[in-house]
Amino acid sequence: MTPRVRKILGSRWIQAGNPEVGFVWPAPTTSGHFEGSSLRKQHAKTFKSLADEAEKKNEKPMRPFVIYSLRHTFLTRLGEAGCDVWTLARIAGHSSIAISYRYVHPSDDAVFAAVSRLGGHKKGHSEEAVILDGDAKLLTNAVQ
Repeated sequence: MTPRVRKILGSRWIQAGNPEVGFVWPAPTTSGHFEGSSLRKQHAKTFKSLADEAEKKNEKPMRPFVIYSLRHTFLTRLGEAGCDVWTLARIAGHSSIAISYRYVHPSDDAVFAAVSRLGGHKKGHSEEAVILDGDAKLLTNAVQ
């Protein structure tokens, strides 16, 4: 949990009177908590409201997205931030890093940045630009 999320949840807990038990986001459902179907309904309702508001202002509405894509985005950004694959798999609840591979989609720039971090770790390395597949790429070459 990030410090920002902890702060937000802590504020909600204090506002709720510091309860010993209960849900962070209670809902008027049979179970008393926010369920997947509730989330999907609220998500659809929000995009309908956004579309109605955009139409009134003669603007283009926000394009709806699948809620589950937030998980992919989170895991991708976590990987790009430098999280190792084993930690990422554990956070995601995956049984192996092979499953995490399906979720994490690092950009070409992220892959290049990761490799370029190796530059300068050994004396005698220099960087030079080369053309690969029509794109300029920066390579680190050993100089003897």
